Amino acid sequence: MKIEIWSDIMCPFCYIGKRQLESALKQFPENDFEIEWKSFQLDPSITPQSGKDVYTFLAERKDMSLEQSKEMHKGVTERAKSVGLDYNFDKAIISNSLEAHRIIHLAKKNNLGDEMEEIFFKAYFTEGRDLNDGPTLIELGEKAGLNKNEILEVLQDENLFLKDVQHDITEAQEIGVQGVPFFVFDRKYAVSGAQPVEAFVNTINEVLK
Repeated sequence: MKIEIWSDIMCPFCYIGKRQLESALKQFPENDFEIEWKSFQLDPSITPQSGKDVYTFLAERKDMSLEQSKEMHKGVTERAKSVGLDYNFDKAIISNSLEAHRIIHLAKKNNLGDEMEEIFFKAYFTEGRDLNDGPTLIELGEKAGLNKNEILEVLQDENLFLKDVQHDITEAQEIGVQGVPFFVFDRKYAVSGAQPVEAFVNTINEVLK
């Protein structure tokens, strides 16, 4: 079974959804699953916000108070903890995810897409790494198993894998993706959002019928 996942590594629910799906797949040990990560950008216009924390950033973007923003992030942190993830929004560095998405496509070319997604998610939400910093991206890419020279080539040529990212985003628009994470199972069924494990299990069972 092929599972396509539209995701943005700046999306907290995408990391949670990844864990929910992984828990569901463990209930099907006899089946083979091919996971393909697809690029999506929640906000392509984001620029690095030096000195601005994510609470203030979201409050300004969503026209809410700082207290409301902190409460919202607290709720997300608690939900992440329920699936074994440790979110540290106090450390998170606001970034534009385009460079990381291009490196994810390099990773996909080397059959390391899932590894790269996991490392980027953890780097952003748990470790507070700067995903707009070249040396950081190289370090994380190498951690996933990528060749340093190939990563450098991507970072030095802004057109490398750009069309792949754009194709994923266009495809998402064509199939009606309104937000991420968005999971498509064998192009038959879809699950939108970080749904409970049971929702993924039920969907997989439907596809397997």
